[in-house]
Amino acid sequence: MARAGGRHARSKPPYGLALTVQYAAEIDGLPTRSQVRAWVKAALQRDADVTVRLVGAEEGRTLNRRYRGRHHATNVLTFAYPESDPLSGDIALCVPVVEREAREQHKNREAHYAHLVVHGMLHLQGYDHEKPADARLMETLETEIVTGLGYADPYKNKDEG
Repeated sequence: MARAGGRHARSKPPYGLALTVQYAAEIDGLPTRSQVRAWVKAALQRDADVTVRLVGAEEGRTLNRRYRGRHHATNVLTFAYPESDPLSGDIALCVPVVEREAREQHKNREAHYAHLVVHGMLHLQGYDHEKPADARLMETLETEIVTGLGYADPYKNKDEG
């Protein structure tokens, strides 16, 4: 279900953020902590305590199997703890999947990481893409945030391959 409560504001108050970035995958050129912080803050709509973990293929597969019943790694998984105050949750990015997608989709790798962090943050805050209207809202917000960060529209040419 999409998060209720109106549209994403262009100018927003500063929200409190406690952020931990964990590197569990070893590859050159991973996003820096300051990049991840900027991406998280750009999507933040309330105070939050967030951990972003960059994982390898094995951990990505294990998490996806354990929590979603799927036997492959996916690009991003979000674990929200909605009863917490402030909002608390974890976002896991599977580095090999993100890297492969960026290559296959001819996307700038940094922009792809930024998009997936934003996508995970919106999920953390209650947005989803299960229904067409919810998907349109989420894609609109993602596009607004990602392009506001200076990257290309992540959904441009999405139907071309």
